[in-house]
Amino acid sequence: MAEGLKKNLRPTDKVGRILYQISAGLALFGGLMIAIMGIAITTSVIGRSTNIGSITGIYDLIELWTCTAIFAFLPYCQLMNENVIVDFILNKATNRVKSFCDALGSLIYLLIGILLTWRLIFGGIEMHQNNESFTTIGFPRWISFPYAIACMSLLTIICFYTFWQSVKKIKTRSDFSETINQPNSKIPGEQ
Repeated sequence: MAEGLKKNLRPTDKVGRILYQISAGLALFGGLMIAIMGIAITTSVIGRSTNIGSITGIYDLIELWTCTAIFAFLPYCQLMNENVIVDFILNKATNRVKSFCDALGSLIYLLIGILLTWRLIFGGIEMHQNNESFTTIGFPRWISFPYAIACMSLLTIICFYTFWQSVKKIKTRSDFSETINQPNSKIPGEQ
């Protein structure tokens, strides 16, 4: 569990590398959203204080950009084992116990991810059918749902991947970090 805090742990297997590239790109996009939010808020506050006027619909835009950034960060955080850290409890536990706890955490998060993805699909459909829109800018709310569903689907896939990696670590009694950051290393059982 603490391996993620000690060094940047990138998966070296083929599936892990692909998931890493996608989630890292998405996280960079989330960072861009936060930068845009900061610029927009600053511009709006300066405009309001100088009587030029604030940005119309800034609260709606901030809501949209915040959700965009949060959904962008979730898959990367899970892949890097940075979502749930409870080191103070498992500080002296064996690697196998830590791997079991990682697997359990990933499984629970996987189930939550599936549930949230399922509900986002129906929520987006309902908002589209009801033509809900943001109050001040009139932008349809459902437009953001396909993006959120895509991010949650990626998170669900990554949760399954991290769960499977933890199960393999329990079975082989190897440390997940042994297969990471080492050139030409293969996960036990991989051909």
